[in-house]
Amino acid sequence: MLLRNAKVVTITDDNRYGLIECGAIAIQDGLIDWAGSNDEIPAKYLEQASRDLEGRLITPALIDCHTHVVYGGNRAVEFEMRLEGASYEEIARAGGGIVSTVTATRQADVDQLVKTALPRVDALLAEGVSVIEVKSGYGLDRDTELNMLRAARKIATLRPVRIKTTFLGAHATPAEFKGEPDRYIDEVCIPTLRAAHAEGLVDAVDGFCEGIAFNPDQIKRVFDVARELGVPVKLHAEQLSNIGGTRLAAEYGAISIDHVEYANEDDARAMAKSGSVAVLLPGAFYTLHETRLPPIADFRKHGVPMAVATDCNPGTSPLMSILLTMNMTCTLFRLTPEEALCGTTKHAATALGLSDTGQIKAGLRADLAIWDIEHPAELSYRIGFNPLFERIFGGETVARKAK
Repeated sequence: MLLRNAKVVTITDDNRYGLIECGAIAIQDGLIDWAGSNDEIPAKYLEQASRDLEGRLITPALIDCHTHVVYGGNRAVEFEMRLEGASYEEIARAGGGIVSTVTATRQADVDQLVKTALPRVDALLAEGVSVIEVKSGYGLDRDTELNMLRAARKIATLRPVRIKTTFLGAHATPAEFKGEPDRYIDEVCIPTLRAAHAEGLVDAVDGFCEGIAFNPDQIKRVFDVARELGVPVKLHAEQLSNIGGTRLAAEYGAISIDHVEYANEDDARAMAKSGSVAVLLPGAFYTLHETRLPPIADFRKHGVPMAVATDCNPGTSPLMSILLTMNMTCTLFRLTPEEALCGTTKHAATALGLSDTGQIKAGLRADLAIWDIEHPAELSYRIGFNPLFERIFGGETVARKAK
């Protein structure tokens, strides 16, 4: 297939739009075979079937590199509590927060978890997303953690999407281990990680390193097992305070370190040295009424790549729009629209350890989003508007807006 007469946003290696004003893309066997200017199309492609995109804009398909879309129940009541003045920590210490989702998730089987997750997944796909990372972490026991990961894998058989699964057993201490986080890590979290890995369910290992969750020494024990198993790590760190999670994750070569509102310049230096991606999550920042901004200037200064994700979850970021997330990252964190688009394509791919997507260039997967817009900045500019015209997944058109 040859797509021609389009504005092509290639996303360059130096993190620019790489906009080709009148461009074309040749697709062969599910991969991008060539991309360039309309007037430079090689002769061999001119014999292929072609489509005139009438000046529409093409970007790499978007990537949501941090989500918790598989879970049971919801936490609308906590939303009310926060509006009445309760803090995230107060809600968590009173038995709410992450732990409050555990009961509903434990009561659901794999099929139920898939059924409730699909509408959230569909919302993301409808905005041009072709890769979604899905974390466990709402089971906090062996059976439910495994079921969450099985449900995530099953989603990829029901929808045209790539799913990357992350084991997040070190998300919170369940009620039955209250006050005994070390025993939970040793008796539940680590054995479940081994079981999930043996079943082929783990693409990465994550943890929540925070005063209300687990300290660096506890996370280190989980990371040691991940290293033994040859699985990459990532970490929720420095969201509510700075207790050293970022530097620990950097020491382990984490592919991403997420939230990072309380990270500092030393953390940015460590991330630059380790090659870790900073994943910015404005949905949680917005929902929790946070005021501490991530150190964007330090990340820029030290060349830390910044990804952008929804953090879709039932409590602190009930956000299912990657486009709104891009707008929020620009408005709240002062990223540029160019940085936001790189953050949901190239850098998001790196945050998931993917090297075959996130840009438009020969040899990469033909995962593309076609938009009814004139300039890529429009993706971050509008609020509550979806200009997606078509999504191409592995070279096949899987969704198209009716004319």
